Amino acid sequence: MKIRFHHLLAAAAVTVLGAGQALAQTEIHWWHAMTGANNEVINKLAADFNASQNDYKVVATFKGSYPDTMNAGIAAFRAGNAPHIMQVFEVGTATMMAAKGAVKPVQDLMKEAGEKFDPTAYLPAIAGYYSTSKGEMLSFPFNSSSAVMWYNRDAFKKAGLDPAKPPKTWPEVFDYAKKLKAAGYATCGFSNAWATWLNIEQFNAWHNQPLGTKSNGMDGFDTVLNFNNPLQIKHIENLAQLQKDKTYDYSGRTNTGEGRFTSGECPIFLTSSAFFGTVKANAKFDFAAAPMPYYPEAQGAPQNSIIGGASLWVMGGKKPDEYKGVAKFFTFLSDTDRQVGLHIASGYLPITKAAYEKVKGQGFYKDNPDRETPLIELTNKPPTANSRGLRFGNLVQIRDMWSEELEAAFNGTKTAKAAIDAAVERGNAELRKFERTVR
Repeated sequence: MKIRFHHLLAAAAVTVLGAGQALAQTEIHWWHAMTGANNEVINKLAADFNASQNDYKVVATFKGSYPDTMNAGIAAFRAGNAPHIMQVFEVGTATMMAAKGAVKPVQDLMKEAGEKFDPTAYLPAIAGYYSTSKGEMLSFPFNSSSAVMWYNRDAFKKAGLDPAKPPKTWPEVFDYAKKLKAAGYATCGFSNAWATWLNIEQFNAWHNQPLGTKSNGMDGFDTVLNFNNPLQIKHIENLAQLQKDKTYDYSGRTNTGEGRFTSGECPIFLTSSAFFGTVKANAKFDFAAAPMPYYPEAQGAPQNSIIGGASLWVMGGKKPDEYKGVAKFFTFLSDTDRQVGLHIASGYLPITKAAYEKVKGQGFYKDNPDRETPLIELTNKPPTANSRGLRFGNLVQIRDMWSEELEAAFNGTKTAKAAIDAAVERGNAELRKFERTVR
């Protein structure tokens, strides 16, 4: 497929420009981590941009998982041959910021290239995640998602629950899960993927509770974790208690347990909104997506959710002409109609307000309400210091520590309080280690 793409593009360029000029195209290398259908979406975006003009050629290359892609890009930068654009998951934001000279802020790039760029055009919960405390946008939002509660409508009917009325609060989830378990879902009343993202990161943002000082690290690397609050401890305590009879059943640290929802085993399952395509392709039952539940006693809850997914970082040390091509490509990606098409095709969110309004205006969400659920969560209230996002160095390693502590609580070897206190303490030690490396 790639050979045919390159062949066609080269042939088109030769026809339009003549062979000599075709070779003068400036290549823009884009490393990404998209697999399956989303890999095809990326290839199509590159091909469409290349066909839209004659000066630049975007070459998209799959580099493995999110961590693999980020590690490959940083290694390539040190070796002096980094790509122009690198897709980095939101967890890597602090690491990219701390890589001095390795990145060029997208706001500077667009201004220098003379391309129109307005950070306020993007959904605030998305723009805020990738901006400094002064509002300077560092990377270009690309594929964003959030966390939602998927539920099996057929299972609800079987348990005598109204499929049009999913649970809104955590106590209701626990109650529904017990009824579902009694109706035959014996091994799993409810569960979730991405253990720490759902039960710590999203949980605190949704309840407007801090994860750490300095706006969860958004305002400085000298942030201190402090999420060992009574609500967080109570939540893990509840899950640990329900784990004993499988009303809740732990499904692992990543998304490997998502098949428990599509197979019909777990009738309620919290995970990413980007799970939509997989559910649609594999579920043999009627399903829907509802907002994440909340504890009603938490003042002001629900607040707003935070994003998952990734953004595009521009690597440092490139020529002005190459940067001009990158800027033109970002303008191309920001086009409202293209954003609308991308949202509908990929299951990821529209990143601009204009694209969201256009999709809404076309009536798409009337027929596909599940696709608006994460957007309703993200825009539920204006983001606060607790819900703008998070920016912790070495977060990949820290998440593993948090997962170990959650697992200790769920298997009964630690109390919920001891586990959460240890998660905070271990995470802070890792943050201080990261802080020393960036000074």
